[in-house]
Amino acid sequence: MPQNNVTRFLQTRKIPFEVFEIPGGKRTAQETANLLNVPIGRVFKTIVLQPVAPGKPILAIVPADKTADLKLIAKFLNEKKLTFPTPQVAEQLTGLQTGGISALALINKGFRILLDSSANEMDWMHVSGGERGINIKLQVKDFIKITNARIASISRPTDEKE
Repeated sequence: MPQNNVTRFLQTRKIPFEVFEIPGGKRTAQETANLLNVPIGRVFKTIVLQPVAPGKPILAIVPADKTADLKLIAKFLNEKKLTFPTPQVAEQLTGLQTGGISALALINKGFRILLDSSANEMDWMHVSGGERGINIKLQVKDFIKITNARIASISRPTDEKE
């Protein structure tokens, strides 16, 4: 089993999880779901968002078949406006490569963590393991507990226009 800071963190907290290695670097969520042989709605992507006013960056964790809805997230957090940083800025903010950004690797780093409410309808989920090619399957309740994620309706179907 590949070891990194995320897997060691989960082991020390005695959180049950499974690790999956995904070859080939950065992948789309659909490719990841196909490789894992799971429904795409079980694979969650982590979207980095920045408030326009000074404030802590946000990690929005949404199902891979949906899009983070900036208006819903801003309203939930009482922010006037949020932006998607460039991949380079997201990497600077998190210290992680895009495709490997994970709330599990950023616990206690000052991010506001939001999980889409659709996760409440499932027992387990797949998230990035903190580096490209590492995917973690764990219980939704454990993810919420260790990340202190706030639950909100923060996504919309990918094909809807803004």
